[in-house]
Amino acid sequence: MTKTTFRIGCAGWSLPRDAAASFPEIGSHLERYSAVFSAAEINSSFYRSHRLETYARWASAVPATFRFSVKLPKEITHTLRLKACARPLRKFLSEIAGLGSRLGCVLIQLPPSFAFQRPAVRQFLTLLRRHFDGDAVLEPRHITWFDPHVEAILREFNVSRVASDPAVCAAAARPSVGSSVTYFRLHGSPRMYYSNYGERYLRAVAAALKSNDIKSQQAWCIFDNTAHGFATTNALRLMMLLRSP
Repeated sequence: MTKTTFRIGCAGWSLPRDAAASFPEIGSHLERYSAVFSAAEINSSFYRSHRLETYARWASAVPATFRFSVKLPKEITHTLRLKACARPLRKFLSEIAGLGSRLGCVLIQLPPSFAFQRPAVRQFLTLLRRHFDGDAVLEPRHITWFDPHVEAILREFNVSRVASDPAVCAAAARPSVGSSVTYFRLHGSPRMYYSNYGERYLRAVAAALKSNDIKSQQAWCIFDNTAHGFATTNALRLMMLLRSP
Protein backbone atom coordinates (compact mmCIF):
# COMPACT_ATOMS: atom_id res chain seq x y z
CA MET A 1 0.00 0.00 0.00
CA THR A 2 1.35 3.42 -0.99
CA LYS A 3 2.03 5.79 1.90
CA THR A 4 0.98 9.28 0.91
CA THR A 5 3.05 12.32 1.86
CA PHE A 6 0.90 15.39 2.42
CA ARG A 7 2.31 18.68 1.14
CA ILE A 8 0.34 21.66 2.41
CA GLY A 9 1.25 25.26 1.66
CA CYS A 10 0.48 28.49 -0.13
CA ALA A 11 1.13 30.31 -3.36
CA GLY A 12 4.23 32.22 -2.27
CA TRP A 13 5.58 32.41 1.25
CA SER A 14 4.38 35.72 2.64
CA LEU A 15 3.56 35.70 6.36
CA PRO A 16 0.48 37.74 7.32
CA ARG A 17 0.68 39.56 10.63
CA ASP A 18 -2.33 37.66 12.01
CA ALA A 19 -0.52 34.34 11.56
CA ALA A 20 2.99 35.44 12.58
CA ALA A 21 2.80 33.71 15.97
CA SER A 22 2.65 30.32 14.21
CA PHE A 23 6.13 30.77 12.74
CA PRO A 24 9.65 31.19 14.16
CA GLU A 25 10.66 34.78 14.84
CA ILE A 26 14.14 34.47 13.33
CA GLY A 27 15.06 34.04 9.67
CA SER A 28 13.93 35.17 6.26
CA HIS A 29 10.27 34.85 5.28
CA LEU A 30 11.05 31.66 3.37
CA GLU A 31 13.08 30.17 6.23
CA ARG A 32 10.31 30.89 8.72
CA TYR A 33 7.60 29.67 6.33
CA SER A 34 9.40 26.40 5.55
CA ALA A 35 9.86 25.65 9.25
CA VAL A 36 6.09 25.09 9.41
CA PHE A 37 4.88 24.18 5.91
CA SER A 38 6.20 21.41 3.68
CA ALA A 39 5.54 23.04 0.32
CA ALA A 40 5.15 26.31 -1.56
CA GLU A 41 4.05 27.24 -5.04
CA ILE A 42 6.23 29.62 -7.05
CA ASN A 43 3.82 31.71 -9.15
CA SER A 44 6.22 34.51 -10.10
CA SER A 45 7.78 32.20 -12.71
CA PHE A 46 4.54 32.60 -14.69
CA TYR A 47 5.29 36.29 -15.22
CA ARG A 48 9.08 36.40 -15.45
CA SER A 49 12.07 34.13 -15.52
CA HIS A 50 14.39 33.63 -12.56
CA ARG A 51 18.07 32.81 -12.71
CA LEU A 52 19.21 29.32 -11.79
CA GLU A 53 21.11 30.91 -8.90
CA THR A 54 17.87 32.39 -7.53
CA TYR A 55 16.20 28.99 -7.47
CA ALA A 56 19.30 27.52 -5.86
CA ARG A 57 19.19 30.20 -3.14
CA TRP A 58 15.57 29.40 -2.39
CA ALA A 59 16.40 25.70 -2.25
CA SER A 60 19.22 26.30 0.21
CA ALA A 61 16.87 28.19 2.56
CA VAL A 62 14.46 25.28 3.17
CA PRO A 63 14.72 21.87 4.86
CA ALA A 64 15.64 18.80 2.84
CA THR A 65 12.06 17.52 3.04
CA PHE A 66 10.52 20.73 1.65
CA ARG A 67 9.30 20.89 -1.96
CA PHE A 68 8.43 23.67 -4.41
CA SER A 69 6.00 23.52 -7.28
CA VAL A 70 6.81 25.95 -10.07
CA LYS A 71 4.32 27.47 -12.50
CA LEU A 72 5.09 27.23 -16.19
CA PRO A 73 5.64 30.64 -17.87
CA LYS A 74 2.62 32.29 -19.51
CA GLU A 75 4.66 32.57 -22.71
CA ILE A 76 4.23 28.80 -23.08
CA THR A 77 0.67 28.39 -21.82
CA HIS A 78 -1.06 31.62 -22.78
CA THR A 79 0.92 33.19 -25.64
CA LEU A 80 2.13 30.13 -27.54
CA ARG A 81 -0.70 27.95 -26.20
CA LEU A 82 1.62 24.93 -25.91
CA LYS A 83 2.73 25.13 -29.56
CA ALA A 84 6.26 25.71 -30.91
CA CYS A 85 7.52 26.19 -27.36
CA ALA A 86 10.59 23.94 -27.22
CA ARG A 87 13.02 26.82 -26.66
CA PRO A 88 11.18 28.57 -23.77
CA LEU A 89 10.40 25.19 -22.19
CA ARG A 90 14.05 24.15 -22.19
CA LYS A 91 15.01 27.56 -20.79
CA PHE A 92 12.47 27.24 -17.96
CA LEU A 93 13.57 23.71 -17.10
CA SER A 94 17.23 24.74 -17.07
CA GLU A 95 16.39 27.51 -14.59
CA ILE A 96 14.33 25.42 -12.17
CA ALA A 97 17.10 22.83 -12.12
CA GLY A 98 18.57 25.15 -9.49
CA LEU A 99 16.01 23.76 -7.04
CA GLY A 100 17.65 20.34 -7.21
CA SER A 101 15.93 17.81 -4.96
CA ARG A 102 13.60 20.53 -3.62
CA LEU A 103 11.72 20.61 -6.93
CA GLY A 104 8.38 18.94 -6.30
CA CYS A 105 6.47 19.43 -9.53
CA VAL A 106 5.79 21.67 -12.50
CA LEU A 107 2.39 23.36 -12.61
CA ILE A 108 0.80 23.92 -16.03
CA GLN A 109 -2.16 26.32 -15.80
CA LEU A 110 -4.08 26.94 -19.01
CA PRO A 111 -6.21 29.98 -19.87
CA PRO A 112 -10.01 29.59 -19.54
CA SER A 113 -10.39 29.95 -23.32
CA PHE A 114 -8.08 27.01 -24.05
CA ALA A 115 -10.30 24.16 -25.27
CA PHE A 116 -8.83 20.67 -25.45
CA GLN A 117 -6.93 20.05 -28.69
CA ARG A 118 -5.65 16.49 -28.97
CA PRO A 119 -2.76 17.02 -31.47
CA ALA A 120 -1.37 20.09 -29.66
CA VAL A 121 -1.70 18.51 -26.22
CA ARG A 122 -0.07 15.23 -27.22
CA GLN A 123 2.75 17.07 -28.97
CA PHE A 124 3.40 19.28 -25.95
CA LEU A 125 3.30 16.43 -23.43
CA THR A 126 5.67 14.42 -25.61
CA LEU A 127 8.03 17.41 -25.65
CA LEU A 128 7.70 17.87 -21.89
CA ARG A 129 8.50 14.24 -21.17
CA ARG A 130 11.46 14.32 -23.55
CA HIS A 131 13.09 16.92 -21.31
CA PHE A 132 11.50 16.40 -17.87
CA ASP A 133 10.69 13.16 -16.05
CA GLY A 134 9.52 14.65 -12.75
CA ASP A 135 6.00 15.24 -11.47
CA ALA A 136 3.79 17.55 -13.51
CA VAL A 137 0.26 18.76 -12.82
CA LEU A 138 -2.19 20.44 -15.16
CA GLU A 139 -4.93 22.96 -14.34
CA PRO A 140 -7.22 23.26 -17.37
CA ARG A 141 -10.09 25.73 -17.13
CA HIS A 142 -12.23 24.88 -20.16
CA ILE A 143 -15.01 22.33 -19.84
CA THR A 144 -13.76 20.26 -22.80
CA TRP A 145 -10.90 18.92 -20.67
CA PHE A 146 -13.10 17.01 -18.24
CA ASP A 147 -13.72 13.87 -20.21
CA PRO A 148 -12.49 10.26 -19.80
CA HIS A 149 -10.54 10.28 -23.08
CA VAL A 150 -8.57 13.34 -21.89
CA GLU A 151 -7.88 11.62 -18.57
CA ALA A 152 -6.46 8.66 -20.48
CA ILE A 153 -4.01 10.90 -22.35
CA LEU A 154 -2.88 12.57 -19.12
CA ARG A 155 -2.35 9.15 -17.48
CA GLU A 156 -0.29 8.06 -20.50
CA PHE A 157 2.14 10.91 -19.79
CA ASN A 158 1.83 10.64 -15.98
CA VAL A 159 0.43 14.17 -15.71
CA SER A 160 -2.12 14.77 -12.96
CA ARG A 161 -5.09 17.07 -13.44
CA VAL A 162 -5.46 19.58 -10.62
CA ALA A 163 -8.58 19.68 -8.44
CA SER A 164 -9.43 23.38 -8.34
CA ASP A 165 -11.81 25.73 -6.57
CA PRO A 166 -13.73 27.53 -7.95
CA ALA A 167 -14.38 24.72 -10.41
CA VAL A 168 -15.68 25.13 -13.95
CA CYS A 169 -17.71 21.92 -13.52
CA ALA A 170 -18.16 19.21 -10.89
CA ALA A 171 -15.33 17.08 -12.32
CA ALA A 172 -12.91 20.00 -12.05
CA ALA A 173 -13.25 19.92 -8.26
CA ARG A 174 -11.94 16.35 -8.14
CA PRO A 175 -8.33 15.38 -8.88
CA SER A 176 -7.53 12.87 -11.55
CA VAL A 177 -6.38 9.46 -10.36
CA GLY A 178 -3.65 7.12 -11.47
CA SER A 179 -0.63 9.43 -11.38
CA SER A 180 2.15 9.82 -8.84
CA VAL A 181 0.87 13.13 -7.45
CA THR A 182 -2.53 14.52 -6.39
CA TYR A 183 -2.86 18.29 -6.38
CA PHE A 184 -5.59 20.52 -4.93
CA ARG A 185 -5.38 24.21 -5.89
CA LEU A 186 -7.77 26.41 -3.90
CA HIS A 187 -8.10 30.00 -5.13
CA GLY A 188 -10.84 31.14 -2.74
CA SER A 189 -14.56 31.28 -3.36
CA PRO A 190 -16.94 32.90 -3.96
CA ARG A 191 -14.36 35.67 -4.55
CA MET A 192 -11.15 34.32 -6.03
CA TYR A 193 -7.95 35.24 -4.18
CA TYR A 194 -9.90 37.01 -1.42
CA SER A 195 -12.44 34.66 0.18
CA ASN A 196 -11.75 32.70 3.35
CA TYR A 197 -12.51 28.97 3.53
CA GLY A 198 -14.74 27.90 6.39
CA GLU A 199 -14.32 24.97 8.72
CA ARG A 200 -16.81 22.75 6.88
CA TYR A 201 -15.00 23.15 3.57
CA LEU A 202 -11.56 22.54 5.10
CA ARG A 203 -12.82 19.38 6.78
CA ALA A 204 -14.10 18.18 3.41
CA VAL A 205 -10.69 18.83 1.83
CA ALA A 206 -8.96 16.95 4.65
CA ALA A 207 -11.31 14.02 4.16
CA ALA A 208 -10.65 14.03 0.41
CA LEU A 209 -6.88 14.05 0.95
CA LYS A 210 -7.13 11.15 3.42
CA SER A 211 -9.59 9.22 1.25
CA ASN A 212 -8.80 5.71 0.12
CA ASP A 213 -9.23 7.03 -3.43
CA ILE A 214 -5.96 8.93 -3.04
CA LYS A 215 -3.23 6.44 -3.90
CA SER A 216 -0.60 8.95 -4.99
CA GLN A 217 2.81 9.15 -3.37
CA GLN A 218 2.40 12.91 -2.95
CA ALA A 219 -0.84 14.75 -2.13
CA TRP A 220 -0.58 18.53 -2.38
CA CYS A 221 -2.98 21.24 -1.31
CA ILE A 222 -1.98 24.80 -2.20
CA PHE A 223 -4.02 27.79 -1.05
CA ASP A 224 -4.03 30.73 -3.45
CA ASN A 225 -6.48 32.97 -1.54
CA THR A 226 -3.61 35.22 -0.52
CA ALA A 227 -5.08 38.71 -1.00
CA HIS A 228 -6.20 39.06 2.63
CA GLY A 229 -3.83 36.47 4.08
CA PHE A 230 -6.43 33.71 4.42
CA ALA A 231 -4.23 31.23 2.52
CA THR A 232 -1.85 30.97 5.46
CA THR A 233 -4.50 30.48 8.15
CA ASN A 234 -6.42 28.03 5.97
CA ALA A 235 -3.28 25.98 5.33
CA LEU A 236 -2.43 25.93 9.03
CA ARG A 237 -5.92 24.69 9.87
CA LEU A 238 -5.83 22.01 7.17
CA MET A 239 -2.54 20.73 8.57
CA MET A 240 -4.17 20.36 11.99
CA LEU A 241 -7.12 18.49 10.49
CA LEU A 242 -4.83 16.08 8.63
CA ARG A 243 -3.07 15.24 11.90
CA SER A 244 -6.38 14.36 13.55
CA PRO A 245 -7.70 10.79 13.43
